[in-house]
Amino acid sequence: MSDIDKRNRLSEEPFSYQITKKGTVLIQYEGKQIKIVKEKEAERLIARIQEVERNTPEVQLLLAKITGNFKRGNERLGKNKK
Repeated sequence: MSDIDKRNRLSEEPFSYQITKKGTVLIQYEGKQIKIVKEKEAERLIARIQEVERNTPEVQLLLAKITGNFKRGNERLGKNKK
């Protein structure tokens, strides 16, 4: 995994998830919801998370991969932030 996470960003555990009663998975990045995974994709994700549940870096990697490349550095900052 060292080749994938060269800057050790996933060791900070930026991703978290919540599984709802309906079986959807809500994925958060630093406390902000960024993706909702539903239906078959959610079932597969839940199964994969349960396989590696004890290995936190692997769970972080799964969540990072499922969210895709959502952060490219071109996000605008708020009006008061510089």
